[in-house]
Amino acid sequence: MTTPHVHTDAGQHRADVPPLRIVHTDDPSVLAKNAAEDYSLHIVPRSWRVGKMSTAMVWTGLMSAMFFVVVGATVALSVGTVNSLIGIALSVVAYGLINQVASKVANESGTSVSQFSRAMFGRVGSAFAAALFGITIMYYVVAEGAIVASALHAFFADRGWVAPLSVWALVVVLYQAPLAWRGVTAWLDKLNGVLLPLYILGLIGSVVWAIVKYGYSNDWLTGPPASASDLGVPGWWYAFVIYMGVWVVTMMVWDFARYGKNEDAEINSKVIFGAPYYVVTLLVNAAVGMFLVETIEIDGPLSEESAIVGVVGMMGVWGLVWVLASQTRVNAGNFYLSSTNFQNFFARTVKWSMPRVFWLGVVAVIVYLMMLTNVLTWINVSLQYQGAFIVGWVAIMLVHVAWMRRTGVAYNRVEIRPGRVPAVNPAGTTAWVCSAVVGVAMVASGGNAAAVWAPPVAFVLAGAIYAVALRFARPTWFVMERPHDPRIEVSEAGEDPWEARVECYRCGDSYVAFEMDRDPSHNHAAICLACASDDPEFQRAADHEARLCGERR
Repeated sequence: MTTPHVHTDAGQHRADVPPLRIVHTDDPSVLAKNAAEDYSLHIVPRSWRVGKMSTAMVWTGLMSAMFFVVVGATVALSVGTVNSLIGIALSVVAYGLINQVASKVANESGTSVSQFSRAMFGRVGSAFAAALFGITIMYYVVAEGAIVASALHAFFADRGWVAPLSVWALVVVLYQAPLAWRGVTAWLDKLNGVLLPLYILGLIGSVVWAIVKYGYSNDWLTGPPASASDLGVPGWWYAFVIYMGVWVVTMMVWDFARYGKNEDAEINSKVIFGAPYYVVTLLVNAAVGMFLVETIEIDGPLSEESAIVGVVGMMGVWGLVWVLASQTRVNAGNFYLSSTNFQNFFARTVKWSMPRVFWLGVVAVIVYLMMLTNVLTWINVSLQYQGAFIVGWVAIMLVHVAWMRRTGVAYNRVEIRPGRVPAVNPAGTTAWVCSAVVGVAMVASGGNAAAVWAPPVAFVLAGAIYAVALRFARPTWFVMERPHDPRIEVSEAGEDPWEARVECYRCGDSYVAFEMDRDPSHNHAAICLACASDDPEFQRAADHEARLCGERR
């Protein structure tokens, strides 16, 4: 353990503050705690990062979501196969470019969506971002879980074992939620790696099975729309916009990419989180869905539920195994993301910090209760409204990253500490609120054309307003000037803020100096990111100190 000489910020008077207690290795107790917590309330240190194969295994869980198989088929019924494939191909490009940026920034900064949102919106906006992300992902947990429950119900009902759907919903929650108990680096990568072959075999097997049972025809490649309804936009644009509604994927990319090793940032951003991944996730899955819908027998209107029941009816137990493997992979990750963001939200708003496992239990209970409703009839409408907020977040993030590049702010030096960012950033908050209000109003208007245009309008509006606001931005919108910055102190002592661990006086654990601050309410003792985020006394003292610094200037 070393104790560097303490320095104050440049241009400010020196003061007596307690020395920083620095170590250069991870505390075993901290590592044991984060096997489950996964640094969810902290910056991910370089020592906790995983290699590209583990990153790929974790991220490919999303690839297996039955949602992407069915949504492609649904879009094709609306605009025809050719228009659908064009729109999806454009989505592959858009997803690849956007998430290449998100992946790289998350990797270098080690931040979560909630943490980085502080740089764009301030403390209040970051809490809302965590809530939005957590609730949206919880909806996907419900939808994907309902598919498994329906598959189990249909499979066993055909064999004479009839149980209420509520029982199967409980079974799904009881087996899926515990799979997210351990974190990305301790468990999820291994789980997804084991189940990946089953997903691939099931995807290929469903196509082969359908051809063997029903024969093959090229008609699916040129399938026309199921009806002649006027959408008010070109078919390919309609398909593209439908996939904009799933841009929550960018937030998912962010919260997983931060666990990748820095040396793998390039390949992670270009391949694992880049366009090649979406060729399979969006295009291949959609093509399989289009083929199956045109080939197999499906009872009733096409939906995720009816399509999966049709596949299970065709393949029997092997179809059920495919559904279980694919949905288990995606929902383990969904449960994980939802629980971490609920944890972030409550720690930042009501200052109530509980272990991530506690919030995993809360999410599981809510998911089960929601599954008891006729969830698939209303969840898509809810996601449409939330999509107006999510595309706005994506647009503002892209503009903010471009601004960081232009102004020379390194990703691994971004300011996200609650004691050094304001409560509200006027630029980001105004852009997000205005774009979301317009997007929500367009969806609520009830018109098909307005709903189709809502995501792109909200996206462009958010980016444009934020870009204009940045031209008039003041430094105080992004940073609260305060003395005694551990990042600077450690750097001036010849240490790397990303390698040196500083002990927090409040919890007694040591975390990288990059996330540490000093608590003005306790003689400027060092405090970690998590403790600073849920301590009202610290926040009041930090705000007061920042005001005094501003008055002196």
